[in-house]
Amino acid sequence: MNYIDLFRATLPETALEVAALLVLVLDLSLLRKAALKARVAVAALLGIAGCGAALWAVLLQGNQGLFFKGTGEFLLATGGYAAVAQAGILVLTALTLLLLIDSVFTRHVGEYVAVVLMAAAGGLLIAGARDLLVIFVGLELLSLGLYILTAFAKSSGKSAEAALKYYLFGGMSAAFLLFGFSYFYGLSGSTNLAEIQRAIAATGPSPLFYVAWILVVAGLGFKVAAVPFHLWAPDTYEGAPAPAAAFIASVSKVASFALLLTVSLNWLMPGAQGNGSLTYLWGVYQTWPALATILLVIAAASMMVGNLAALVQVSVRRLLAYSAIAHAGYILLGIAVHPVYNWHESLIGFTQNARGPAALSANAVLYYILTYGLTTIGAFGVMDVVERATGSDRMDAFLGLHKRNPVLAAVLLVLFLSLAGIPPLVGFWAKFNLFAAVLGNSGGVVPFALVALAVGLSAVSLYYYLQVLKRAYVMPAVDETPIKAHPVTLTVLVGIAAAVVLLGCFPALLQGWIGSFRP
Repeated sequence: MNYIDLFRATLPETALEVAALLVLVLDLSLLRKAALKARVAVAALLGIAGCGAALWAVLLQGNQGLFFKGTGEFLLATGGYAAVAQAGILVLTALTLLLLIDSVFTRHVGEYVAVVLMAAAGGLLIAGARDLLVIFVGLELLSLGLYILTAFAKSSGKSAEAALKYYLFGGMSAAFLLFGFSYFYGLSGSTNLAEIQRAIAATGPSPLFYVAWILVVAGLGFKVAAVPFHLWAPDTYEGAPAPAAAFIASVSKVASFALLLTVSLNWLMPGAQGNGSLTYLWGVYQTWPALATILLVIAAASMMVGNLAALVQVSVRRLLAYSAIAHAGYILLGIAVHPVYNWHESLIGFTQNARGPAALSANAVLYYILTYGLTTIGAFGVMDVVERATGSDRMDAFLGLHKRNPVLAAVLLVLFLSLAGIPPLVGFWAKFNLFAAVLGNSGGVVPFALVALAVGLSAVSLYYYLQVLKRAYVMPAVDETPIKAHPVTLTVLVGIAAAVVLLGCFPALLQGWIGSFRP
């Protein structure tokens, strides 16, 4: 093992860890007696600088590279789709830190920013991991950070309760995941994904393979809040401080779905025989129905439970939580009928054939998770401003928002309509590309029916988003006192809304950038 290459491969994570250390040192020494707002600003700016350095390192690593552990084995992938997900994680982390500048939920700002950066480093590891041990280390680093962030509002009972529930459910999911990993190790004698896929392709699926696969799906389903592993999400979104909730709803989702995309592209597909041709997951579904059926059932259940449960919510935080569950279902639908490259092409390297159906489908998934993360951060930012001004996150707290703060109301309008998939906003193109990829990569009645279900439930989602917008624009305000937002917060929210509109009007900007990376 060459440790110089290891350092180069983990340069983005190293940049975040160094930034976290600097934040702690400065906040606990030089800025210990400074005003809280000054400490928050310095800590947030240092964290953003760390994200910028890490982003530079990600882009510096090139379009495609692998850090090899030994002959034919590697731990991390650099460049490619890993770089797309890592860049998204870093940009979204920086945005959540910008929203922290106006927050006063804790005096331990140095510790908060340090935990955010370390959790983001775990997300970067997950996005590039190609070994079971690295995956588990990255997941635990991310998860432990999220548990701490959820409990950071020490004066809030809801925060403590949400963190406890999140931790307990997270511990159970980690146990499922670790059991599944141990079974895959037992089947192949290796923790390397390439070796595991090679063993599965050579011997075919066994009963233990299906058990391991189900355990891994359960563990990862918790990370993305898919039904029936979603029970932690509403309480966590409701109890966590708003910047922490925005981080959980965006950064952790991007990292977790990037890992699921790795699984769908490269791993756990017993039909991939390494023969130089594409193996379609729908074909695998016809031969091994348990694999695709489980994902399709989870996707359909997530879409239905998320959208229908959101209809009866009066808390905007819980509404966003159930909306996140529904969006997880849409993305899982894209992954479930995802065509996959065989292990030889995708894990060892390929060039000319990397623009086939699998690449197009993966591009649609990446486009969806990045744009959803951006929109969700903006939605939580608006909700945070309103909640601090009114003391409530209920829908009625948004009454008359267009009079109390017209700019904030306009941002809310853009973001919620984008989440509902209304053209020409970016949320429309995210769903359009994903559903088109699903229909283009598979045949038969089932995929068509599921896409039809997803479109119908998207119409349902418009109803509960409009319930909030109706209060902001139509229903009279009980209190017309202006709601003021910090200039930095307002600038960030307007910038996010502008990006949602710009990427919706010119979707090729982001699509072209994602498409420039090989899988």
